[in-house]
Amino acid sequence: MDSSLERLQNVLAQRGVASRRGAADIIRAGRVTVDGHPITEPGYRVEAAADIRVDGRTLPKFAEPHHTFLYHKPVGEVCSTDGQGARSVLEAFRSFRLRLVPVGRLDKESEGLLLISNDGALIQQLTHPRYAHHKIYEVEVHIDPTPQQLDLLRQPLVIEGYRIRPVPVKKLAPRLLQFTLSEGRHRQIRQMCDQAGLRVKRLRRVALSGLRLGALPPGRYRELTPAEIAQLLNPKTSR
Repeated sequence: MDSSLERLQNVLAQRGVASRRGAADIIRAGRVTVDGHPITEPGYRVEAAADIRVDGRTLPKFAEPHHTFLYHKPVGEVCSTDGQGARSVLEAFRSFRLRLVPVGRLDKESEGLLLISNDGALIQQLTHPRYAHHKIYEVEVHIDPTPQQLDLLRQPLVIEGYRIRPVPVKKLAPRLLQFTLSEGRHRQIRQMCDQAGLRVKRLRRVALSGLRLGALPPGRYRELTPAEIAQLLNPKTSR
């Protein structure tokens, strides 16, 4: 096998299109061409000089300089790249002219810490379940939970047919709870609260593997420092 050839999935990740897993989904969906030919196999091997296009847009021949931003996502924005009828979280970054993507998800009704990046290796590290990055959420519910409701929230509940790991849940104040997740099922906290008879009024992510949202206002962002990037790549050091 020619060692100069690279897997298409890896090329897309290295050039900031998505994580390797996300890149594989994009390729399988038929959104990628190589030298004018549609390719649906993530492991397809390509030359560095190949003309690679995603949704008709030419991929840069070389990886862009890596940038990762901590963004305070407001309520009402969505994490899809096209917005799907709502404002995308990427609108705040249009002037950078980089292939940035959201790292993970916060649903439209949720707010707080969201990373935006074009660093494929970092995105893979942050989204792969194996690394179990800890995410902390502050959740306001409609009533002051009873001890029985809190006990239920801490159980290994079944969410959409999957039994989740027990979640540390702490009461911070009347009607205000803190959840610490190391996995992330679809709308997991909202579904947990539903099972406990609690209605979520506000859900905000405040921390990720040692990174804190702090006083950053909604809709604003800051670029991560090299030390913060190193912390994310070595999550055990931040616990």
